[in-house]
Amino acid sequence: MKKQQVVIVGGGFGGLRAAHALKSAPVDVTLIDRRNFHLFQPLLYQVATGSLSPGEIAAPLRSVFGRQENIRVLLGEVVDFDPGSKQVVLRDGARFSYDTLILAAGTQSSYYGHESWRQWAPSLKSVEEATNIRHKIFYAFEVAERLTDPAQRSAWLTFVIVGAGATGVELAGAIAEIARQTLKNDYRSICSQDARIVLVDGAARVLPTFAEDLSRKAQRSLEKLGVQVKTGVMVEEIDRQGLAFAARDGAGGERLEARTVIWAGGVAVPEVAKTFARRLDAATDKTGRIKVGADLTVPRHPEIFVVGDLSLPATPDGHPLPGVAQVAMQQGTYAAKVIARRARGQKSTSAFRYFDKGNLAVIGRAAAVADVFGVHLSGLPAWVIWVFIHLMYIVQFQSRLVVFLKWAFQDLTSSRGSQIITSDAPTDFSFDREVASESESAVHRGAVRPATQEG
Repeated sequence: MKKQQVVIVGGGFGGLRAAHALKSAPVDVTLIDRRNFHLFQPLLYQVATGSLSPGEIAAPLRSVFGRQENIRVLLGEVVDFDPGSKQVVLRDGARFSYDTLILAAGTQSSYYGHESWRQWAPSLKSVEEATNIRHKIFYAFEVAERLTDPAQRSAWLTFVIVGAGATGVELAGAIAEIARQTLKNDYRSICSQDARIVLVDGAARVLPTFAEDLSRKAQRSLEKLGVQVKTGVMVEEIDRQGLAFAARDGAGGERLEARTVIWAGGVAVPEVAKTFARRLDAATDKTGRIKVGADLTVPRHPEIFVVGDLSLPATPDGHPLPGVAQVAMQQGTYAAKVIARRARGQKSTSAFRYFDKGNLAVIGRAAAVADVFGVHLSGLPAWVIWVFIHLMYIVQFQSRLVVFLKWAFQDLTSSRGSQIITSDAPTDFSFDREVASESESAVHRGAVRPATQEG
């Protein structure tokens, strides 16, 4: 008897958990992802700030499922599907049939209709974007070392993070530690501690999804590191030279000259999710998330599950679930259990219920905030929990060990082992003619000693 064919689109937290949970089910699983690895996104900011290398937070999908006999992993990008013939379509035209489909394709960064900002303010959703940001951060200090004009130097030593959610807060804290600790003895013409780190958000406070007391503690921790927090403001323009923003009511416009702007703002669904919604005539919210039933299936299509950031399940209180890893993992496990029971001819389980284990955000060394099962913690206890949880959820044991050792060394020495500026980084951040001529004239004035000069 031919086994049911389950196709999973996406190898993120939801897809990975679903595939693992189907290990003993009487089904054949095909996992399709446009990347050949699972990326541990919560630690992507540490790649961007030089604490970790990409390979330490990414696990090859074939290696992850090497011992699971009922699954095959395919590299490809799903761009369309045919609900009539029950087939998904890849960008290269290949088609794969399914009896049951799990859509777990994740989300992408949203610039709220201002796509031109992406060029000057990279987001943090992929390994490439993380290494791009790392390039921008460390390259900015290199440029500033060659400049003597105070205004230009200040612009290169100003770092702005747009978005004060967990990613923005963690980035701001990490960049502040780089400037205040990691690089403090590395330069001769500049003082890295003079770097200005600014965190801006339209919300009234940082970490708006956290309890207010934890939000206040997080802001105090950021300010102790020298981060300037500007909440209740909306970005109006981002260009090569910096950004402009104003209060939500349009008053008090301000411009910051900053050569490094990082986008940690909102998210949107990828094109494949929009295509699925159109093909299924499925209801969506304004961000494009697909509304699903209590069992995470699309109405009128019990064979199609949507999990993770793309899913908008009906909750008892009417509020959407947060777009965090623990939601995706629980949904992936639940969908797999329903599929396994169906394959065995059993009745489906009860409706999906999300068990909220809490929220975590780290600000710096021994500084974090945590809401764990309703208990609010901050400082060292919250930081220890953050470390333990993140190590536990990294997929491969070898990566857990490497990350633990790197964190221990970093905390003891303030050193970051991945500060390299890659040669294949984008050229947008190269010296422009004005900067190059200014630094050259500084050498002639004797303000900066050229590298070839002896003595």
